[in-house]
Amino acid sequence: MLDFFARNRVATLCAVTILAFLLIGAAAPGYLSLSTASVVMSNSLVLMSVALGTMLVILTRNIDVSSGSVLGLSAVVLGMMLNDGHSLGLAIAACLLTGAVAGLINGLLVTMLNVPSIIATLGTLGLFRGVMLILTGGNWIEELPLSLKALADNGAVGFSVLTVIVIASLIVVGLLVRQTRFGRYLYAVGDNREAARHLGIPVKLVQIAAFVAAGVLAAIAGMIFAAQIGFIPNQAGNGLELKAIAANVLGGVSLLGGSGTVPGIFVGVIFLTSIDSALVFLKIPAFWNDFIAGAVLLLVLLLDGRVRMAVDRAIRAKRYAVHHHNTPAPSAPTNSETMSKSRTQEAGE
Repeated sequence: MLDFFARNRVATLCAVTILAFLLIGAAAPGYLSLSTASVVMSNSLVLMSVALGTMLVILTRNIDVSSGSVLGLSAVVLGMMLNDGHSLGLAIAACLLTGAVAGLINGLLVTMLNVPSIIATLGTLGLFRGVMLILTGGNWIEELPLSLKALADNGAVGFSVLTVIVIASLIVVGLLVRQTRFGRYLYAVGDNREAARHLGIPVKLVQIAAFVAAGVLAAIAGMIFAAQIGFIPNQAGNGLELKAIAANVLGGVSLLGGSGTVPGIFVGVIFLTSIDSALVFLKIPAFWNDFIAGAVLLLVLLLDGRVRMAVDRAIRAKRYAVHHHNTPAPSAPTNSETMSKSRTQEAGE
């Protein structure tokens, strides 16, 4: 059991999340309910989509800090097209295309111009945000049509169209990274880029594809954001990329690349979102949210690291004890062996 939790970050985070839910439920009656679970799931959709795309980039040993700006720019394109009288389908297509182009720009900067991903995406973070503000003139986009807002309405089964889209995205990406050749390429590129290149893997193409996929998923998050709140402020997506990276780290995605799973992303996002929802139930003032969320995140990561180190030490000690017990002790030499050794030494002299 200890070995299982030491090797499985997702299982550990699941246990911590369940414990957190139980503690909050004891402090705030009514928190543990289906309605709360529905609210947490609904509130997690934007972050879930962005974090999922961020994972694909991190798997290749890159980083994308422009996803919040891609979300905002894609949402603006969606809102402007809808307010100009275009159909919902065409507006959504333009939104997704915007995300794909933004991701392609990031990918080309990293692979073709050899700009470090953190520098490239820091630059495009400002670039995409600037384009967004230029398009809107710094104004908010309001009075979005009901056809878009309807996507966020829960149906008879209690799930919105947006929830179905995000769940489908999780399933598709999960199958992609675990069951396809491209998924194996992602892990190989992140684990050892030079070795992957020697094996004939198209390293640059894989990295570009990861950035494009991240851009599309950020655009989906922009569509969800606009549908849920019904308008698009000029700061849409600000700071979301940092939460997405935090969710990845919580979910066991290594920032060194080559390691991470979709279930880990799901649990990490749910954990972060549940903290925000819990603060509302506990009637804590909103200006404490960032402080408490950051403190809890650091506490979980520190405790997780300490627990893993302690468990690893205990497992190593147990294995050493078993190995030591099974190794026979050297037997004492018999009289005949001693006499034979003495004669050999005398003959040598």
